Amino acid sequence: MIDPETYSTERLCEGILDRHRDTIVVKKPAFAVRKLSVIVTAALELSNEKGFQAMSLRDLSEVSGVSMGGLYAYFDTKTTLLKMILSEVTAQVSNALSGAPEEIEADPPRHLDWLIETHVHLTEAMLPWFTFAFMEAKNFPAAERRIATDSEELTERFFADTIARGVADGSFRPDTSPLLASMIKPLLQDWYVKRSKYRRRAVSIDTYVTSIQQIVHDACAPRE
Repeated sequence: MIDPETYSTERLCEGILDRHRDTIVVKKPAFAVRKLSVIVTAALELSNEKGFQAMSLRDLSEVSGVSMGGLYAYFDTKTTLLKMILSEVTAQVSNALSGAPEEIEADPPRHLDWLIETHVHLTEAMLPWFTFAFMEAKNFPAAERRIATDSEELTERFFADTIARGVADGSFRPDTSPLLASMIKPLLQDWYVKRSKYRRRAVSIDTYVTSIQQIVHDACAPRE
């Protein structure tokens, strides 16, 4: 379902380069992607250690090994780097969740299961990126906080649309809570925000996915 290689740092940085060619002045794509991968990896590590707001570009230069001048070849401010990372997370969520096979999308219960499984595996493949977006969101400038919020709302719409189709065709109960879609998001987030808890309990990703699917279906499946 989710190929981890598709979400390697270099592959994700290829997406950043494509979306931000007006900001990144390095002309050789292969070199730009390799260097950007080093920068982004260092930024995510530093943010995990001390927080993005506390991280300075000098800190980033020291940890990444890229000179200050080299950093400015990719972004003009730390906020621009933040926007690059958040925009890539949103793009990958959109791409992944819109990729259901037609026969699955046509069946709301199967589509709901597919969306849950795909999202959890996506966050597993992009763990540092999603953890960063969640943990740092409250400290983002207003515009960047809006990007993070839009990403959450995008995920919610995929679930809301699928649940609505299921209610319409009788797959789900007509009294299914209109809040169910928004309630699914915290369940998805718990996997990557509280990883240590599930690691201590030896909970596998497949067990976690199945548990969410069961909880969600219990909330909307027709009563026998």
